[in-house]
Amino acid sequence: MALKPTIYKFSIALSDMNRHLYQTLNLTLAQHPSENLERMMMRVLAYCLNVDTDPNNKLEFTKGLSAVEEPDLWAKTLDDQLILWVDVGEPSLERIKKASRLARTTKIYSFNSKSDVWWSQNQTKLQSLKVDIIRFNWDEIQALAKRVSRTMDFSISLTDDSAYIATDSGDCECHWTQLQEVSR
Repeated sequence: MALKPTIYKFSIALSDMNRHLYQTLNLTLAQHPSENLERMMMRVLAYCLNVDTDPNNKLEFTKGLSAVEEPDLWAKTLDDQLILWVDVGEPSLERIKKASRLARTTKIYSFNSKSDVWWSQNQTKLQSLKVDIIRFNWDEIQALAKRVSRTMDFSISLTDDSAYIATDSGDCECHWTQLQEVSR
């Protein structure tokens, strides 16, 4: 018998000072049985960093780990053109090449303990690809994951290169470093 996903419901008060974007997001996420809380919360942060007010470019969670040919998040136009491909983790070079051919913009959010090794091994090869690569601090993502409950209201404030997250079970801050930027 296959394990079922765990469902999480989040209401997020998002304040993105970088883009002057202020929204309340109501997200329902399915955590794949093989997905840890750190990865799931990285998907939430990636969503917050890429959400758009344009109703013609709706950002969506995909089937993720259940569909290996899909990214973790994507945005498509009304005529089904792929405008944004977002992967979290450390995808293979072949996957990144494919994504950069399929989507107008490709972003990778690297976040775990092997992120530095992945970047040093692939940096030279990735420079020729049209892809943004952002690395989050692993310890801070772990601290965020410790504050998660199945249903929660919390706020996320994005300023410069950090996300301040306030929850009922405590606050934390997650910083990121832009390793490669091409989409601006």
